Amino acid sequence: MEIVVLLKQVPATESLIRIADDGVSIKTDDLKWVVNPYDEFAVEEALRIKEVHGGSVTTVSVGPEKATEAIRTALAMGADKGILITDPEASRYDGLTISRILAATLKEIPFDLIIAGQRAVDSDNFQVGPATAEFLNIPHISMVIKQEISNSKIKCHRTVEGGTVILEMPLPALFTTQRGLNEPRYASLPGIMKAKKKPIDIKTISDMGLDVDQIKYPMTKIAAMKKSGIMITGDSDQAKAAELVRILHEECKVL
Repeated sequence: MEIVVLLKQVPATESLIRIADDGVSIKTDDLKWVVNPYDEFAVEEALRIKEVHGGSVTTVSVGPEKATEAIRTALAMGADKGILITDPEASRYDGLTISRILAATLKEIPFDLIIAGQRAVDSDNFQVGPATAEFLNIPHISMVIKQEISNSKIKCHRTVEGGTVILEMPLPALFTTQRGLNEPRYASLPGIMKAKKKPIDIKTISDMGLDVDQIKYPMTKIAAMKKSGIMITGDSDQAKAAELVRILHEECKVL
């Protein structure tokens, strides 16, 4: 079975995020970069499926060349190869633009199953997995906590408000991960050493046959980022509550 994992490199959740001078991006100096946590679930589930059904696991990412570090982490966990579509402007692209790039890449490689994190912890837009499936014209199920594959079909347990539902779809297909699906493994020292020899294919936007000018103008963009919030102080809880109400009424004009 040919399995593809969509991967993104994001700032570690404990990183101090500061707004850059342009007001629409963050300062990247001194940030620690890691594999998106939900994508780690995707890598782990892909490896478990491979252990049962055979085949290979390929990770695909869009980002700057630094994103090869995230791909190497997945390779150290046990993935077989990686593909990076490198673009220094990738951090400014919206979810639909990233999905369009990923879909163009995936049309060039064989796959039976695509697994993606339900969301990236930096942009939080939940778009990339489902939109990629739509661009590829394949079925998808999101927020999966359990899966079973048999007879060229995959049955997924999906979380919904108040419970779970069980859905089935034919392969090839895509599903996105939810917490509870698995516990990602740590990369072993032998795995880290082997990862250094595993291939990473680095491509550009133009290599995918996409219109670079069109990609540069996504459908959505960040207009501005807000600075840090207001710290409310007071001698008692009652005083703090009164100050909060005053701010909401007099300054924010929402009450």
